[in-house]
Amino acid sequence: MKPLTLEWAKKADDDLTIAGRELRVRKSPVYDAVCFHAQQCAEKYLKAFLQESDREIPKIHNLIELLKLCTEIDASLGLLQTDLWMLERYAVRVRYPGVSAEKEEAQAAYKVAKTIRDFVSQRLE
Repeated sequence: MKPLTLEWAKKADDDLTIAGRELRVRKSPVYDAVCFHAQQCAEKYLKAFLQESDREIPKIHNLIELLKLCTEIDASLGLLQTDLWMLERYAVRVRYPGVSAEKEEAQAAYKVAKTIRDFVSQRLE
């Protein structure tokens, strides 16, 4: 794997670690942060895939747009579309007043991020 690809994957893994750590907090967990970091993990893994494929990495956060670019390289990544739609709303929505994530939502987002990490990681090897 290319050095910059490894950096993208490390940043993505760090986001997943933060999300998992926050899920385990007993006092006042911040479920919004779990959802945000789950989204960030997915975004960075898609960007790692683009990097490894020598593609330009757009400065966007839209998971569906990133997926479109990735499926031009490997159509099997299209299997992630439903999971990415679920995470897409966490790029911005939970970061502002008026919307908050619940525990079940955060747990689901974390699980989906792990699935995306595993799926994309297999294609990076």
